[in-house]
Amino acid sequence: MTFSMEVPDQIARSLHLDGPQPNRRALEMLALEGYRTGDLSRGQVGALLDLSFYETEEFLKKNHAYIELTLEEFQDGSDALEALPLK
Repeated sequence: MTFSMEVPDQIARSLHLDGPQPNRRALEMLALEGYRTGDLSRGQVGALLDLSFYETEEFLKKNHAYIELTLEEFQDGSDALEALPLK
């Protein structure tokens, strides 16, 4: 899908869309917001930005895009890891 939008110059500057690759910057912002809200998975972010697994992890880390877990979600994940057999 292709779409375009008009952004006032002052807002474009505030969002750093006035640099050398404004379309890429806008796409990255869209991907980050989608990830932070839970609308996009890590894999979808990578696909949207055409990044490898490790590039996606680096991109998300660099942009402080973490999905917050509740204590219960963290404990469930920890329990699942502890249940894995060791070799």
